[in-house]
Amino acid sequence: MRVIAGKFRSRRLLSPAGADIRPTSDRLRESLFDILAAGTPPLAGSVWLDLFAGTGAVGIEAISRGAAMVYFVEARQSAAVLVAENLRSLGIQDGYEILRRPSGMAIRQLERRRIRPDFVFLDPPYGLHDVYRESLGELGESGLGGRALVVAEHEKRFDPGDRFGRLRRTRKLLQGDAALSFYRQAGD
Repeated sequence: MRVIAGKFRSRRLLSPAGADIRPTSDRLRESLFDILAAGTPPLAGSVWLDLFAGTGAVGIEAISRGAAMVYFVEARQSAAVLVAENLRSLGIQDGYEILRRPSGMAIRQLERRRIRPDFVFLDPPYGLHDVYRESLGELGESGLGGRALVVAEHEKRFDPGDRFGRLRRTRKLLQGDAALSFYRQAGD
């Protein structure tokens, strides 16, 4: 696993042994960022929320491409340590915060702090279908999703849904066994 483009292009990231964490593949990450680079808001100077961060690969890719701030949310201690190790290995010292707590709790905390991300990426463990609906529902009811582009990575054969509060799916990209669903607040 490596950083695809930007300041840290081609640098390797640590990934865990076993199947506990399933990092977003290089190919799918590249497709995601190609899509985001062509849209609005711009990647440079953006604020990210990386829910279920795992290795931190998506948030680190965002930093590499010019994001101003990334909030890595990871409830599991071992994964939060892995995110920190990957950031440290690249020499990234600022422009991020690691929140070691469940996604719903982190969403509410960031909303209280008036953090308004431009992008929210979520990639819960594939088998936990209810977690997708809970997280997207929380985002759809929060102020976090107000102007943000919310992207959920999921199995191709699982559909997380089209509507969550004010969030509506605007696009779905299929690639191999994975899919990306893109959501925006209705009316945007």
